[in-house]
Amino acid sequence: RSLLMIPGPIEFEPEVLAALGAPTNSHVAPEFIEEFGQALERLRDVFLSSDGQPFVIAGSGTLAMDLAGANLIEPGDRALVVNTGYFSDRFGELLERYGAVVTHVRAPVGARPTLDEVEDALKGAVYQVMTVTHVDTSTGVVADVEELAALARRYGVLTVVDGVCSVAGEALRMDEWGVDIALTASQKAISVPPGLALLVAGPRAMEKFRRRKSPVANYYADWTNWLPILQAYEARKAGYFGTPPVNLICALNVSLKHILTEGMEARFRRHRALGSACKAAMAALGLGQVPVSAECAANTMTAPRYPAGVSGNDLLPRVKAAGAILAGGLHPAIRAEYFRIGHMGTANAGDLLATVNAIEAGLAACGYAFEPGTGVTAAVRTLALAQ
Repeated sequence: RSLLMIPGPIEFEPEVLAALGAPTNSHVAPEFIEEFGQALERLRDVFLSSDGQPFVIAGSGTLAMDLAGANLIEPGDRALVVNTGYFSDRFGELLERYGAVVTHVRAPVGARPTLDEVEDALKGAVYQVMTVTHVDTSTGVVADVEELAALARRYGVLTVVDGVCSVAGEALRMDEWGVDIALTASQKAISVPPGLALLVAGPRAMEKFRRRKSPVANYYADWTNWLPILQAYEARKAGYFGTPPVNLICALNVSLKHILTEGMEARFRRHRALGSACKAAMAALGLGQVPVSAECAANTMTAPRYPAGVSGNDLLPRVKAAGAILAGGLHPAIRAEYFRIGHMGTANAGDLLATVNAIEAGLAACGYAFEPGTGVTAAVRTLALAQ
C-alpha cells in the first residue's frame, strides 16, 4: 500500500492500531480508568506543562479550538489573531462567534507577521487573548511561539497556541515559554487515528475561565461539564458527562508512552532532521516553497510549489502510483500552485526517502526534466549531517 504522507492523518504504530481494534471496555471499568488517568498525566509531559489542566474530548482539532474559544471568550473581549493562513482565519471566525472583537495581524501568503507588527497591534488596544497558529497546515509556515508568548506576557494577554500540526513534532514548551493554552488533534504528530480533541490549559487560562461573568455559550465544550470528569479519571475514579471514546483513549495512552520513551528533545530533533531533508530534496529538484524563508518553514510538513508545466492533477496521482499519498493545496489564494507533504509523528528516514523517490517518479512521468536521484541524494546527505 502507498505511504500516507499528508499533514494528517498519518501512518500509525501497529501497537496503537491494536489498541484501537481491541474489544471495547466499559468506560467505568477499572482497567479503562487507569488507562485514561495515565493518558491525562502523560499529556502534561508531552506538552511540557507541569501544572496545566489536560482535556481529552471526542472530536476534531476544530473542537479543540472551540474548547479554547468558548471557555476563554466573553462578549466584548478583544482577541488578536497572529495570522499565517487558512487556520488562523478559522480561529478568528470562531472567536467572533463567541462575541470577541477580533483584530488580525496578517502577512503575505507564505510569510509571518513580524514581532514589531504584533507589538504595534498590542499597543493599539487592550486585548484579553492572542491566538497563534504554530504551524498553519495550509501554508507550512511556523510561528515563533516563544517570542510571541513573551510579547503577550508583557502586555498581560493570554496566549492560545493552535498546535494541531505542531504538538509532539515542533518544539513547544508551555511552562518555559508562558503559553496559556495549547491544543491539538490526535491524528497529527500525537500519532493516533482521528477522533480526539486535545488541549492543555495553564493556570492563567483556568483563572480567566473561573472568573467568567457569563455562561459558556457551548454546552458540549463547556469546561464546567468536563473538569469534574477529567479530574475524577486522573484521581482513578469514574466520572460521566458524555461517554468517552474508550478505544481511542487507550490508543492515545499507548502513543503517548511511545512519544515519552523516545523523549521530547529527541523527537524534536528527529522532526527537524526530516523537515530539513525534505526541503533539501525539493530544492535539489528545483521546486520552490510556499514559506518565503527557511526560518518560517515548519518541520512537521513541507509545502513545495509545482514546477512550471506540472499541475496537481497530473502529479499527485502519479506520486500515489509510485507509493506515496500527498495532499494538494489548501490556501484559497494559491490552492492550485502547491502540494503538501506530511513528515510527522511516526515518520522516519525510510518513509521520507521512499516519499522523495515517489515524487521523483511522479515528476518524471509528468515530463519534468531533472537528474534522477537528485532529490533522494540531497535528502540522504541532509539526514547524514543531522546524525
